[in-house]
Amino acid sequence: MVKSIIYTLIAIALCLGIFFGTDYYIKSQLTEFHTALETLYDKIEDENATREDAYAVREMWAEKKSRLHIIIPHNDISYVDYWLSEACGLIYEKQYPLALGKIEVLLEITKNLPDAYSVKLENIF
Repeated sequence: MVKSIIYTLIAIALCLGIFFGTDYYIKSQLTEFHTALETLYDKIEDENATREDAYAVREMWAEKKSRLHIIIPHNDISYVDYWLSEACGLIYEKQYPLALGKIEVLLEITKNLPDAYSVKLENIF
C-alpha cells in the first residue's frame, strides 16, 4: 500500500516536471524567434531589410521547428512556415508594406502559440 502511494506520487511528480519543462521550452524557443521577427519587422519598416535578413530568420525557424515538431502539431508549424515564406518572397521583391503585414501575422502567432500549449486550467479541461 505504501509502495503504491509512493509510486503514484513519483509518477505525478514526473508528469508535472515534463509538463512544466515542455511549457518552458516552448516559450523560450518561440520568444527567441519572436525577437528575431521583431528585428526583421524594424528593418522592413525602415525599408532596409535584405534577402539575407529574411533568410537568416528562416534558417533560425528551420532549426527551431525541427525540435518543436515533437511537441507542437504540424499544422501550427505549417502556419509559421507559410507566413514566413510569403514574407521572405515579399522582402526579396522589396514589397515592404505587404511584407509588414505578413510579419505582423507571424508576431501574433508566435505570441499566442505558447499559451495554447501551456499548463493552464483552460487547456486541461
